[in-house]
Amino acid sequence: MRHHSHAPLGTPEAQEGQDLQTLKRLMPYLWRYKYRVVFALLFMVGAKLANVAVPLVLKELVDQMTPKAGVELVVPFTLLVLYGLIRISVSGFTELRELVFAKVTQGAARQIALETFEHLHGLSLRFHLERQTGGMTRDIERGVRGIESLISYSLYSIVPTLIEVVLVLGILSYKYDAWYAVITLVALVIYITFTVKVTQWRTHFRREVNELDSAAHNRAIDSLINYETVKYFNNEAFEAQRYDERLDRLRKARLKAQTSLSLLNTGQQFIIAVALVCVLVRATQGVVDARMSLGDLVMVNAFMIQLYIPLNFLGVIYREIKQSITDLDRMFKLLEREREVKDAPDAKRLTLTSAPHVSFKGVGFTYDGSREILSHIDFEIPSGKTVAVVGSSGAGKSTLCRLLYRFYDVSAGSIEINGVDVREIEQKSLREQIGIVPQDTVLFNDTVSYNIAYGRVSASQEEVIQAAKSAHIHDFIASTPKGYETMVGERGLKLSGGEKQRVAIARTLLKNPQILIFDEATSALDSANERDIQSELRGVAQNKTTLVIAHRLSTVVSADEILVMGEGRILERGTHAQLLELGAVYAQMWALQQSQDPALVTT
Repeated sequence: MRHHSHAPLGTPEAQEGQDLQTLKRLMPYLWRYKYRVVFALLFMVGAKLANVAVPLVLKELVDQMTPKAGVELVVPFTLLVLYGLIRISVSGFTELRELVFAKVTQGAARQIALETFEHLHGLSLRFHLERQTGGMTRDIERGVRGIESLISYSLYSIVPTLIEVVLVLGILSYKYDAWYAVITLVALVIYITFTVKVTQWRTHFRREVNELDSAAHNRAIDSLINYETVKYFNNEAFEAQRYDERLDRLRKARLKAQTSLSLLNTGQQFIIAVALVCVLVRATQGVVDARMSLGDLVMVNAFMIQLYIPLNFLGVIYREIKQSITDLDRMFKLLEREREVKDAPDAKRLTLTSAPHVSFKGVGFTYDGSREILSHIDFEIPSGKTVAVVGSSGAGKSTLCRLLYRFYDVSAGSIEINGVDVREIEQKSLREQIGIVPQDTVLFNDTVSYNIAYGRVSASQEEVIQAAKSAHIHDFIASTPKGYETMVGERGLKLSGGEKQRVAIARTLLKNPQILIFDEATSALDSANERDIQSELRGVAQNKTTLVIAHRLSTVVSADEILVMGEGRILERGTHAQLLELGAVYAQMWALQQSQDPALVTT
C-alpha cells in the first residue's frame, strides 16, 4: 500500500504548493486572451534580443575606434545608426508588449473582481453577519492590485530577465571561455537562493502587516459608521485610542518588515558586487594578455550591468510576487466560500399572478446545530390573508421571515408556496415575489428617487412618484429644495424614522410583490407615526398574502390570525377577540401593554 506524504500546513513546501494552485486558478482568466498573450510574449523576446544586441554593437564600435598603427580612424556611421536603431527597438518592443497585454491584465482583474462581488452577494446571511465588510472590501481591492502586480512583475521582469540571462551566458561561453558563464551562473544561483530563503523568512512579517492593516481599517470604518453612537456616549477619545492601538501594532509590524528588507537588500548587493568584480578582473586580465580587445571588455561590462540592473530588484520583485499571490489567494478563498443556501439543480421558477397560499409545515431551525430557535412550527397563510406573529424578543419571530426569504434553509420540516417547497424554487424568482418592510430601514447614500426606485430599478420616474404618493411621502419629498434628488445621507440618517419607513413602503409598493412581510415595521416609531403607517401598511396588504411580525399588539388586531410564540414554539393561535377571550399569554401581554401606554392600543 502506497502512502502519500503531504507537506504540513505552514511549511515552505506547503506554501509553494498553495502558490502554484493560486497561479493555476489565475491562468484560465488570462488564457481567454490567448492571442494577446502570445503576441506579448513575442514582443518580450524581441525586446530582449534587441537588448542583448546593444553590447555586441558597442563592442564593434569600440574596436573600430581603437587606434591601430598605420590605420586612419573613420567615423563608423553605419554602426552608430545601427546602435541607435537597436536602442529604439528595445523601447518599441517593450511598449508594444505592454500595450498588447494591458487588456489581458485589466480584463482578468475586472472578471475576477466581478465574480467575487457577485459571489459575496450570493453567500448566506450567516457569512455576512460573521465577517466585517471593511476587511472583505480590502481583500478584493488588494486581490485586484495583486493580479496587476503579479502579471507586471512576472511578465515584465522575471521572465525577460531569465531570457536575458540565458542569452548572455550563451554568448559569453561561445565567444570567450566558460569561466565567465560559470562565475555569472554561480552568482545567480547564490543570489536567487539567498533571495528566496530570506523572502520566505520575512513573508510572515508582510502577512502580519496585512492583517493589522485590515484590522485598523475595520476599526476606523466601524467607528465612522457608528458615528452617532460614538457621539451619544462621548467616546471620541476612546475610539481614537482603540484606533491608535491598532496603528501602533501596525507601525511595529512595518518596522520589522522594513528591517528584514534592509537585511535582504544588503546581502543581495554584496553577492552582485563580488560577482561583478570577479568577472571584470578576468576580463581586464584578458585585455592585458591580449586575448581580448578593449571592445570585448566594454561588452562584458555592458552585459554585466544589463544583468545587474534587473537582478538588483529581484528581491523586491520576488517579494511583491509572493505578496501578490497571497493577496490573490485571499480573494480566491472568498470566491471558493461555499454557498450555504443554494438552488437545487432542478429548481423551478416561481411565477405568481395572484396572492399565493403559504404553509409552514413542522418547521424546525437551529443556527449552529446546537441551539434550537424554532421547533415544530405549523401554520398556514391563506391566499390574500394576513397572519401576525407576536411574542417576546428571542421567541424566533424574525427567523420565520428569514426562512421564508431563504436567507437560511429550515433544519426540519418545510415551507411551501402553493404546495411547492421553497427549496425547490429558484431563489431569484422566490425573492422577486416577496416584499419586506423591515423595522430598521437602511437606505443607500443616494437620492430619495434612487432609494424608492431600488424596489424596481427599471421603473420610470412617474411610477416612482406614484409609489411615493401611495406611501404618503410625496408631499414631504416635494417640499424639500431638491425634491426627489435630495440625498438621504449614510444609511438614510438625514431622514426621520417615519420618513425612512415611508420610503421603505414606497419601494415595496413599486416592487409590487404577491407576498408581503412586515418585520416589526412600526416598532421604532412614535404613536402618531405608527398609527399613520399602520393604516398605510393595511392598505398595502390588501389582496396580498401577508406575514406580520410584531412586538406591539396594537399593530395586529385586524389580522386574520394571530400566532403567539415563545421559546421557538407556537403557544396560542386565533383572532384578536378569540385570544383575549382565552385569557392566557396574549391576554396578559395585551393588558400589560395597555397599562404601559394606553395611547398605543386601539380596539
